[in-house]
Amino acid sequence: MLRIMKFAKKRWHIMLVIIVLLIGQAMCELTLPTYTSNIVNVGLTYKGIEYAVPEQIREASYLGLIAMMPEDIRKLMADTYQKDGDIYRVDYKDVDKQTMDTLSDAFLDAELAMMKFQAQQMLAAGKEIENENMAMLAKMSDKDLEEFKDSYGNAIAISFVRQEYEALGVDMDAHQMNYLKRYGVRMIGLSFGCMIFAILVTLVAAKLAAVTSKELRESIFKKVVSFSNEEMNKFSTASLITRCTNDVQQIQMFMIVMFRMVLYAPIMGLGGIFRVSQTDLSMSWIIVLAVVLLLGLVGILMVAVMPKFKIMQSLVDRVNLVAREILTGIPVIRAFSREKYEEGRFDEANTNLMQTQLFTSRMMAFMMPAMMFIMNGVSILIIWVGAHGIDAGDIMVGDMMAFITYTMQIIMSFLMLTMISIMLPRASVAAERIDEVLTSETLITDCEAPEEMGTQGEITFEHVNFAYPGAEEDVLHDIDFTAHAGKTTAFIGSTGSGKSTLVQLIPRLFDVTGGCIKIDGTDIRKLRLNDLRKQIGFVPQKGVLFSGTIDSNLRFGAEDATDAEIEKAARIAQALEFIETKPDKYDTEIAQGGNNVSGGQKQRLAIARALAKNAKIYVFDDSFSALDFKTDAALRKALNKEVSDATVLIVAQRISTILHADQIIVLDEGRIVGKGTHKELLAGNQVYQEIARSQLSQKELEGEVE
Repeated sequence: MLRIMKFAKKRWHIMLVIIVLLIGQAMCELTLPTYTSNIVNVGLTYKGIEYAVPEQIREASYLGLIAMMPEDIRKLMADTYQKDGDIYRVDYKDVDKQTMDTLSDAFLDAELAMMKFQAQQMLAAGKEIENENMAMLAKMSDKDLEEFKDSYGNAIAISFVRQEYEALGVDMDAHQMNYLKRYGVRMIGLSFGCMIFAILVTLVAAKLAAVTSKELRESIFKKVVSFSNEEMNKFSTASLITRCTNDVQQIQMFMIVMFRMVLYAPIMGLGGIFRVSQTDLSMSWIIVLAVVLLLGLVGILMVAVMPKFKIMQSLVDRVNLVAREILTGIPVIRAFSREKYEEGRFDEANTNLMQTQLFTSRMMAFMMPAMMFIMNGVSILIIWVGAHGIDAGDIMVGDMMAFITYTMQIIMSFLMLTMISIMLPRASVAAERIDEVLTSETLITDCEAPEEMGTQGEITFEHVNFAYPGAEEDVLHDIDFTAHAGKTTAFIGSTGSGKSTLVQLIPRLFDVTGGCIKIDGTDIRKLRLNDLRKQIGFVPQKGVLFSGTIDSNLRFGAEDATDAEIEKAARIAQALEFIETKPDKYDTEIAQGGNNVSGGQKQRLAIARALAKNAKIYVFDDSFSALDFKTDAALRKALNKEVSDATVLIVAQRISTILHADQIIVLDEGRIVGKGTHKELLAGNQVYQEIARSQLSQKELEGEVE
């Protein structure tokens, strides 16, 4: 959970606001049971009489009571009550709680003493005592009197106050109704307060979760964009998509629940325990029992479910991977009639995910009924124990009701905490996967003290070796050559000879593992990545277009290019011909991945996009393979004419593409086995001759030799 909280640490002030709102809501909810208890105990049982100290009392009763009180209490009574004719009055607002408690005890002792004295006098006179309490008091010892006072003293004191009020002509029904209305209005106010706090917490928590998720997606995307090919291969595209969408959504959902419920649980639990400690502690063991049972249940579920949640996220990755492969390869699947096989492959991945989800869902489905059983059982236990307490006079009905409510609040707080057992495992796995991306080390970065890039664009490979991460052997060995500015350097060789790998080292898609690559005498690792790649027009083997228009794709690397520059790039790339045939020309929509243009058109647009950068270096990684011979020749002719001052590197499979290159480098198994012009290599390089024989006729070979 700490890892999840780390994602939102920048919004600590919002979290503080949420905590304050939750405390406000908890205070409102924890006060309601007290008011309920007062309504039952005072409003209904005692007719609205709150204290054993009457607000007004007859002079005869007053004098009779103070006669039974010690001297210090008499003085306190004199200071508290004011004589008004033959009535003594007190304003509760002017009396502090300590004084009220002292007077309540004094009134009770005096009332019991008076009742006992009157009862004993009646017995001595041979009169029958009709009042049951007076009859018991007459025969009680001092010890029995103390026990009686603890159990029934408050009821007797309230009964005395009610008799005084009735004797003074107070309308007790109206007095009771005023008390009920007063506390009813307070409870309505508290309920509205709870509602307002709950709404505000929900809104603020939802905003916090949404903003955090947005920033998290941005962070993941920025990190992924900075990845080299090595990191991309490590995580896989499908997994990175899942982490940026599904995993972030798990974090967002968990944050809403956490700030709305999980964080609220300990506030309510501690508040409920504090309130219970101020009431009756004789039933506290019931709360302890309930908490132990709940914690045991949650612990069992966590142990059983947590491993499955970890597996679930990897299974989601698998489903995404299979779905992505199938959807992108539909033409091939249909061409080979492999629909049933691919459906089975997807069904297997989907079924595995479903089975894991069913297991976790069943466990969670078992949890809620079990917790409700515990909660209802605790309610019955409280009523059972409380009923015996009420019968013995130890507690009142309202107190038991308040205790039940507080206990339910405490248990509900633990039930809310169990929500974390449902969402935390999956959210924790998601956070771990996100953190794995955010904390992963990007191997290709700017150096601490970058140097300025030269202006010529001359590229030098100095004894370069390269091995893919985790590979046992190098794929490039001792590559050493110079590609001069204004010249064309071509690379040819059999499949797997390392041609594409070699040119991918120039824009630092990978870093060399031995030797170095220099541009204008500066090691490219000492250049800023942005500066380096800004001066390279790179066209990969697979032409990739983005959804938008032809114009937006051509401006992908040169947003500030003029219309004339865009048109020039399209003309050099031989794309102007088909662009002009489109009704919307440069505003023609390009579908995602360029699926609405042919392979040759896609490749020409990719070449035009690179040329529009007006770079110092152009790298064409087998970019002419989809072009016909006529278009290929026209494109190369235009390149020689229009970008004559740039360094051009061409990876090709066809000799016809590189016939007129200034320098041809022949690769075989990652090593340079030939270097020179077409004629030089054809005359003296065996590997190049073998390639030429496979592509050129005997007459063409003889003509070239001559």
